[in-house]
Parts: sequence; C-alpha cells; structure tokens
Amino acid sequence: MELLLPHPSNSSPLTVLGFLERAASIYGDSPSLLHATTEHTWSETQSRCLRIASTLSSSSLGINPGQVVSVIGPNVPSVYELQFAVPMSGAVLNNINPRLDAHALSVLLRHSESKLVFVDHHSTSLALEAVSFLHKNEKPKLVLLHDDTSPSLTPDVEGFLDTYEGVMERGDPRFKWIRPKTEWLPMVLNYTSGTTSSPKGVVLSHRAVFMSAVNSLLDWSMPNRPVYLWSLPMFHANGWGYTWATAAVGATNVCVRRVDAETVFDLIDKHQVTHMCAAPMVLNMLTNYPNRKRLKIPVRVMTAGAPPPATVISKAEELGFDVGHGYGMTETGGLVVSCAWKPEWDHLEPNERAKMKSRQGVRTAVFAEADVRDPRTGESVKHDGVTVGEIVFRGGSVMLGYYKDYEGSAASMREDGWFYTGDIGVMHPDGYLEVKDRSKDVIICGGENISSTEVETVLYTNPMVKEAAVVAKPDKMWGETLCAFVSLKYDEDRSGPVTEREIREFCKRKLPKYMVPRNVVFQEELPKTSTGKIQKFVLRQMAKSLP
Repeated sequence: MELLLPHPSNSSPLTVLGFLERAASIYGDSPSLLHATTEHTWSETQSRCLRIASTLSSSSLGINPGQVVSVIGPNVPSVYELQFAVPMSGAVLNNINPRLDAHALSVLLRHSESKLVFVDHHSTSLALEAVSFLHKNEKPKLVLLHDDTSPSLTPDVEGFLDTYEGVMERGDPRFKWIRPKTEWLPMVLNYTSGTTSSPKGVVLSHRAVFMSAVNSLLDWSMPNRPVYLWSLPMFHANGWGYTWATAAVGATNVCVRRVDAETVFDLIDKHQVTHMCAAPMVLNMLTNYPNRKRLKIPVRVMTAGAPPPATVISKAEELGFDVGHGYGMTETGGLVVSCAWKPEWDHLEPNERAKMKSRQGVRTAVFAEADVRDPRTGESVKHDGVTVGEIVFRGGSVMLGYYKDYEGSAASMREDGWFYTGDIGVMHPDGYLEVKDRSKDVIICGGENISSTEVETVLYTNPMVKEAAVVAKPDKMWGETLCAFVSLKYDEDRSGPVTEREIREFCKRKLPKYMVPRNVVFQEELPKTSTGKIQKFVLRQMAKSLP
C-alpha cells in the first residue's frame, strides 16, 4: 500500500471552472442566461467567458495571475459571466456591493490592490469618484458594463478604457483557460458587510469554492436544468455559490437587475421558475405584496442571511413557496448548515412546521463539523436548546484567511482547529443548531443576556407588524435596554394608529417582563443592506439619540 502514491492522473486540483466546460458540452443549446431581451445558450456563455479571460491575460490589459479584478454590478448576464471569466484568466475575482458610497469603495480598491474594475453603467459616477481618492499608482483600469436595458455606449466614455463587449470582441474563443496549479490557490476575494476603514477581505481557494458549490447542489437536491431566479445578489458571497453551481446542472439563470415583489412574481410566472434564493426580508416583502396570489407551481426557496421568523416562513408557504433554510457566512463561501427535513415533521401543524424550519439545522453532507461551544472553555454546550455558546465550524469550504490581516485570521481560526463565527446559538436535543444572535447583537440588560432575535420573532407574530428589529439602547441604570424599531402593515379597517403601548402590551403577553422593549419606534421602512438584511448598526445609532 505504501507504494500507492498520488499521481497526476488522480490529483487534478478541484475547481468549479470546469463546470462551464461541462455545461457547454452537455447543455450547449439550452438557455443559460435570460435578461430582458437577452438570451444566451451554454455554448455561447462558454465562448463569451473564454473571450473575456483571453483579453484579460493579453498584453492589452496585462492582468497577471494572482492579481485582483473587481466587479461592480447587479444581477445581469455580464456579471454572471465574470464569475467564470475572471478566474479563468488566473486572476482573483472580487465582487463589490454597488450600494457602497465612493469613500468605502475606494477603501476596498486600495486594500485589494485591484488592477481592473468592471463597472455597471449605473455606477460610473460612483467608480470615478472612488478612483479619484486613490494615488496615481493605485488607480485601476475601468471597463464599462452595459446590457439590453441600458443606452448604447461607446468605448470612449470618459475615464473608461473600454466596454465589456469591446473587451470580448478582442478575445479568443479558443483560449486555453488557466487551470490552477494547486486547489489551494486563491480564487475569490469577498469583503464582508459593514465595511469600514479596516475592511475584512475573505480569501477563498479554488478548493473552498468547489466544496461550497457541490455542497449547495447536494444539500438542495437541485435537479438538472432547473430554472433559477437571481433574487439574491451575485456580489453577496457569489450568490451563496450558485453562480457556479447552476452551471453544473445546466440551469436557466433568470437575471433581474432590481428585485421587487411585482418583478419577482412576474418572472416566476413568465419563466416557470423552479428555484430561487432569498434573504428573509425578501420573503417578507413577497408575503406583504398587496397583489400577491398563490403560485401556479411550487417554487423552492432557500433562505439564509438572518434568522427567519417562523411567521414569515409560514406565510411564504401559504403562497406556494417551498422554503428551505440554511446558514453560512462569507467566510465559509456559502451555506454549510441546513434544516434537513424529516418526514415525521410533515404532519405537524403549519405553525409548528414553520418553527422547525426556522432552525438553521445540521451540517451539510460535504462539510466536516459544526458545533456550539463555550468560547471560554472550548467545550461543547449542553444539547438542551437553551444553553448558548459560540457557533464554530470545521470544513473544506472555510476561507484561507482575511487578506492582509494575520491577527484577524488567527483570532477566528484558532489553534484548537475551529473557525469561530462570532454568532451565538444553541444546540437542540436532536442535534439541530439554532442561531440566536450575532455576539454584538446580544443585549445585556441588568445582567441578563437577551437575544434580540427572540424578541423580534415575537414581534413578527403581531398581525400589524411588517418589519421588526431590536437593538440595545444605552442606559445608565441597566447598562442597556431594548429598543424595538417597527414598520407596520396598512389596514384600512383599523380605526386608529398602532401605538407604542399596544406593541409593548402585546410583548408582555408573550415574553418575560425583562425582555419587553422599553422603547418602540415606528418607521415607514427599516434601513436594509442590498441583500435584505436590516442595518442594525444604523438603528443602534438612532437608539443612542433617543431620550
């Protein structure tokens, strides 16, 4: 046995980039990308990606292997293609949230040392302003993205080197894409949300991305040739890995520039969508849409990004959405925990079913281990659904580390062999994990640790509440008290407005006294990130200014 060693024939580095080659071979004439009047097949998508990769690595653009190429854009075909084309050139892919301001964008461009940026036509002013903050030797080249919904643009747009189509036309469709010499080479650089002057750049290897994408397919049992609606931003952890996973199964990717309830329902009906991913806030938006109606065919939805209230899941399923629930982080490249459904739960009452589905669940099949541990002792907490601890992971899709941040990497990837997430959770007796909060979102009132998520779950059961978020408000006596921010549903039959006292009394009937919000602030809509997460850091600042 000792003579049986690894050989080039059995040691090809793992990479998702081969998924595109396979898709073009098997599903060549099948639709790959749909958007407005655009329709590409998988053969066309492969050719376009190879052309872009070819030009990136040519002398005209001169992007060397390992250098960073950034993308600023919404869910349009060109942004999908770049998820393959950039790493096929040997460069490291960096997706950037187009909703950042110019200063935050400049911080990321400087930190990543990006050499070239593909910029959507709606973000040209943003990119030019961001680049103006950089020193001459830091300024990346800019290439303009436009699609069938944008005006005709020429390569001589001021400040831009070329257009996306111009770059493509110069490329070679027979280009031999650059395969990684080792699966541990960096492929993706993603910045976590809440970027400040000290950004956290998550570096994922080809191996990690491959493990994440295969994991997503296996756990969701995604069949061949599904119709996938891009309601989740591709820039958010590469769409949880589905930018590559959909190629592996020859999916039809329905792209959507702007997500709103009317558009989502129209596209589901028009293209007979079978699958989509969505943050809980997007599900909430769909269930509160005035013109909502039950779907003609069921649509499988994977939700993650924040603990979803059971009420939101229940209402979504009433419309015909088959909701699955997962949990992951930018640092894990996608979802690594999911609420694996058991047949014996089928017979539960709808509300009980929704409660079971609101739990994050168990580790996915491709992932190694997930646990909840006491961060002080490193020991697993009791599996009682009550004792809280920090959620920890170990598996092949965990990041290589934070770019240019050795201390941050060491703090989260500790010597005991676990990645510490910073999320607070419990482990139920059946081994299913449930996220209770981010560690920074736990509110300590009079010495009591209170999960803001638990209070929000109760608020969502109020029939008048559309959105809810609970944050800490500084208090001289208690240290912190609970402040609830709430947006309300419109009810034409109601005689008067909902009051703060009414919300507090509702909470008193369902929560211990110490968990009842001291303040209730009504807003027309709560501030959110582009991925649908409520911006609690904004609400914390607002709470500080309250009397």
